[in-house]
Amino acid sequence: MKTKILNLLLILTSLFGYLEWGGNQHQFLFQVESVIFTKLLTSPGEVLHPFIILPLLGQILLLITLFQQKVSRVLTFSGLAAMSILLLLILLIGIMSTNLRIIGSVLPFSCIAVYTVIYHRSLNNIQI
Repeated sequence: MKTKILNLLLILTSLFGYLEWGGNQHQFLFQVESVIFTKLLTSPGEVLHPFIILPLLGQILLLITLFQQKVSRVLTFSGLAAMSILLLLILLIGIMSTNLRIIGSVLPFSCIAVYTVIYHRSLNNIQI
């Protein structure tokens, strides 16, 4: 049950990544994803990019684990890795631009991701 809660928290915190670019434009990832889903239905060629497809695939993999009887560790780590690509890039951009809003938006995901890995490693040590 705890692994399902952690996976749900990973999905939710990934949606609150904050993006900011020139011209006073900014959006959270959940706003960007709503645009991506509409474009995916109307013109899928516009959203075919690894930084778009991989995090979405990661969220889908973690969503699948929420409905499993026994949560798959492989799906959890695969989903986490796919989502981490984008969120760590956002964190790097926040650090390089010293933008505390961007850094702060990624920290909850990063903390839960580290805790999830530590939790799964502790489960592995107990089962041996």
